[in-house]
Amino acid sequence: MEWAIIAIIVVVVVVFVALTVKIVPQQRVGVVERLGKFNRLLTPGLNILIPVIDQVRTFHDLRIQQANVPPQTVITKDNVQVQIDTIIFYQVVGPEEATYGISDYVYGVRNISTATMRQIIGKLELDETLSGREKISTDIRLALDEATEKWGVRIERVEVIDIKPPLDIQEAMDKQMKAERSKRAIVLEAEAAKQDMILRAEGDKQSKILKAEGDKEARIRQAEGSRQAQELEANGEAKAIIAVAEAEKSRIELIRSAGLDEQVLAYRSFEALAEIAKGPANKVFLPTSAVETLGSLGAIAEVFKASKDSK
Repeated sequence: MEWAIIAIIVVVVVVFVALTVKIVPQQRVGVVERLGKFNRLLTPGLNILIPVIDQVRTFHDLRIQQANVPPQTVITKDNVQVQIDTIIFYQVVGPEEATYGISDYVYGVRNISTATMRQIIGKLELDETLSGREKISTDIRLALDEATEKWGVRIERVEVIDIKPPLDIQEAMDKQMKAERSKRAIVLEAEAAKQDMILRAEGDKQSKILKAEGDKEARIRQAEGSRQAQELEANGEAKAIIAVAEAEKSRIELIRSAGLDEQVLAYRSFEALAEIAKGPANKVFLPTSAVETLGSLGAIAEVFKASKDSK
């Protein structure tokens, strides 16, 4: 009997402690109601409650959460059905509002996202829808921000994961894409051929210009070489003439300095004539003036002879 009473007391104590002490982990918060009315929030760490009187209504995770919106079939402005998959990232920033502002804020976020998506896509044509994911995501996020502000929920980001047009539209788009790529390839080939012709023409032009400039430079240098050669040759001839003249001048000056006059030179000339006259077939005709000169020469010989004898 005593053991039963002890066991009951232990159980009562455990239940009392469990109802009194609450340990809340990080990034979580609890909403406490006292006698059915909001009292306070349980923050991370150790919290004490009054059993029976205080109750924890719910716990909220304060980390960023994600909610997948089921694929939605919407109609574009040009009456094309497309299927859109989206995902929403949100965070609870007001636990009290998230508890009492709406019964299920995740469900509310999905519904508002779906309705907003239909309104946005209904104003866009298919091409705008396929190329306007960023605009669609931004418009949905702005619409959700207005609605979820009073729910204590903040929309972090909305991503359009996929936009699927009908199968026949996809086939037509594939054909169009292939045609566009073929057209682009043809245009690129034509541009490449054009560039090739232009580059070849430019290369040929540059080659001709360089060849003409080379020929011009060669002719100029050849003419310059000829001119310099002629100048050098003329300068050489002029120097040679000057040298000959200088030598003749020096010879004459030497003769004069040696005391040789015209008579000596005439005597030397007649000596040469005498040597010529020694030949058997040669005859030398002397003019009268020459005889007079020979007479003078004889006098000169006598002078030389007298000079020699006096020595």
